[in-house]
Amino acid sequence: MLVIVAVFVGVDNMARPLANPDEGRYSEISREMAASGDWVTPRLDGIKYFEKPPLQYWASALSFKLFGENEYSARLYIGLAGFATIMLVGWLARRLWDGDTALASMLALACSPYFMALGGIITLDMGLTLWMTATLFAFLAAERARDSPKAQRAWMLCAWAAMALAVLSKGLVGIIFAGAAVFFAIALRRDITVLSRLHLIPGLAVFLAIAAPWFVAVSVANEEFAQFFFIHEHFARFLTRAHRRVEPWWYFVPFFLLGFLPWMFALPPAIVRAWRDEAGKAFQPLRISILWSASIFIFFSASGSKLPTYVLPAFPPLAVVLGRYLARANERTLAWLVAPMVPLSIVAYWWTWREFPLGSKDAWMWTLNQQMQPWAVGASVCLLAGTLAATWLLLHGRRWLAIVATTLAALLLIDCMEEAYEELTPRQSGLEVAEKMRARIGPATQLYFVGHYEQTVPFYLGRTLTLFDYQDEFETGQNAEARFAQRDLHEFVPVWLRQGDAMAIMQPRVYEKLKAQGVPMTVLHADPKRVLVRKP
Repeated sequence: MLVIVAVFVGVDNMARPLANPDEGRYSEISREMAASGDWVTPRLDGIKYFEKPPLQYWASALSFKLFGENEYSARLYIGLAGFATIMLVGWLARRLWDGDTALASMLALACSPYFMALGGIITLDMGLTLWMTATLFAFLAAERARDSPKAQRAWMLCAWAAMALAVLSKGLVGIIFAGAAVFFAIALRRDITVLSRLHLIPGLAVFLAIAAPWFVAVSVANEEFAQFFFIHEHFARFLTRAHRRVEPWWYFVPFFLLGFLPWMFALPPAIVRAWRDEAGKAFQPLRISILWSASIFIFFSASGSKLPTYVLPAFPPLAVVLGRYLARANERTLAWLVAPMVPLSIVAYWWTWREFPLGSKDAWMWTLNQQMQPWAVGASVCLLAGTLAATWLLLHGRRWLAIVATTLAALLLIDCMEEAYEELTPRQSGLEVAEKMRARIGPATQLYFVGHYEQTVPFYLGRTLTLFDYQDEFETGQNAEARFAQRDLHEFVPVWLRQGDAMAIMQPRVYEKLKAQGVPMTVLHADPKRVLVRKP
């Protein structure tokens, strides 16, 4: 039953319309790559786009080739990466301990609304999480096999290969945390012989064979790539506020606190017990996992750029720590740790029922929140039912039924959250606008963005649009090729007035400004976020 529910929730999540900005952006880059046949230079709306490496673009482009351009194909790699990460968690726990720990660890990760929700949202972080987790776990497997040189070497080379794929997923961060795992292994044992087991020469050969070809090819084809990717996208992103994603140092704390619902209160004692149990041991996989996850939290907390998805790679190792605890702790102890979620669930229910729509910024958002509310209430009910059931079952010594009940409740909660978010489609996705455009587009129709870029529209139209009065993430690409050079608003009017059919998506303020100038426009769609117009 649990597997059936998990499959249903996963498929339902994959069917949701693409949302702005990330889902539209990364899907469109992959679509353009598949359409153009250029697997070296990523492009967004036809413009060079070098913010991230291409592994996920390649995977999604291949998915589009095989299964067509749709939401399922766009999310296929993300879903498979999430599933593979859960399997990796079970594999490591089974290899190091036993089947009970493996099952509990997998269910602990499946209980995480944070992790599972991101398994259906198109960002680069789930793919990065898969390969960073594979790097860490292969390293731990290599350390466990250090008395068998052949096996140890094989696992270490797997770690090098996984690190290369992590770099191709999101850049140099894949190297930083691989290095952190080695540092922690040395520090915990005060033993630098770990370095002799890294197999540096063959390992580097494997790493470079996988990671280097694309970096060389894209640098040869685009002279501006190296400076932008390595300096702007890595050092400037971490050290400065250039990306305007400034948040307080404690920004990621709520994600860690709420990430393992409903086992939130079990995670701290799980960490304490794991740390205590491995004291003095030659092999300390749980301690390394704890320190590795903590380093991710500290690293991104110190960064000048923060997004909610950045700390996702910290969750799989913590799931192993938590799973080891859930499989061994006394049932009554676990009952007292899950019981506090009952009053919290009641508070969540009260808030979603009474207060949820009141935080709306405008009438449009109020209407959308009203439509979301039943699903939000349903999510809180699922959490309440799951924690009540788990508490009762644990008090009666039914450990595994309690763990299954919490997992089932968490999966249903995630599905309710997904359905609630889908109600925001009119605001968060350009699907409705794209459908209105598609019904009127002819072979010669010219399409424009003016002062606005709707990330999902090019994907749903299957074609690029011309930009006016917009730069943002396109700056490097616009500067690289004269045909895409930034054009201001005053340049748009004569282009619009030329003979021929045309449509444009623009910000409401831009529409009002052009309307005041007497520019002829027929409104096809208007909301507080964007206006779609057609040339009369």
